[in-house]
Amino acid sequence: MALATISFGVLAALSSVGAITDIVTRKLPNILSLVLVLAGLGFALAIGGWAALGWHALHVAVAFVIGYFMFVWNIFGAGDGKFYAGSAAFFPIMDAPALALCIVLAGGVLALFWFTLKRFIKGMKRRKDDFAKLPYGVAIAVGSVGYAALTTLG
Repeated sequence: MALATISFGVLAALSSVGAITDIVTRKLPNILSLVLVLAGLGFALAIGGWAALGWHALHVAVAFVIGYFMFVWNIFGAGDGKFYAGSAAFFPIMDAPALALCIVLAGGVLALFWFTLKRFIKGMKRRKDDFAKLPYGVAIAVGSVGYAALTTLG
C-alpha cells in the first residue's frame, strides 16, 4: 500500500511538471517522458514483480504506437504522444481503455475551457503559433492522475 501511494505521488508530481511545462512553453521534454517511463516501470516491478513489469511495459509500447499515429494524423504533437506513453507506464495494459477514457474526458473539459477562453481573450482567435494550440499535456496529466486516484487511492 505504501509503495502504491508513493507511486501515485510520483505520477502526480511528474504529471504536474508536464502540465505546467506544456502550458508555459507548449513543449513536453523527452527527458520528462523518459523519467515517467522509468519511474512507472520501476514501481510496477517493485509492487507486482516481473509479470507486472511486462504488463506495464506492454502498455508503454502500445501507448507509444498510438501516440505516434496520433502525431502522424496531426491529432496531437509528438511530445503529447511520448508524455501519454510515459504516463501509461504507471498502469498495466488492462487499464488502457479506462485510462484513455479518462484522458479523453479531461481533454473534452479542457477543450471547452480553452475555446471559451480563446473567445474572450483579444487576439487569441488570430494566433497561428504554438500558443494558439490546445496544451493537451494538461489533459493527459489530469486524466492520468485522476484515473490513478480512482484506482490507487479509491
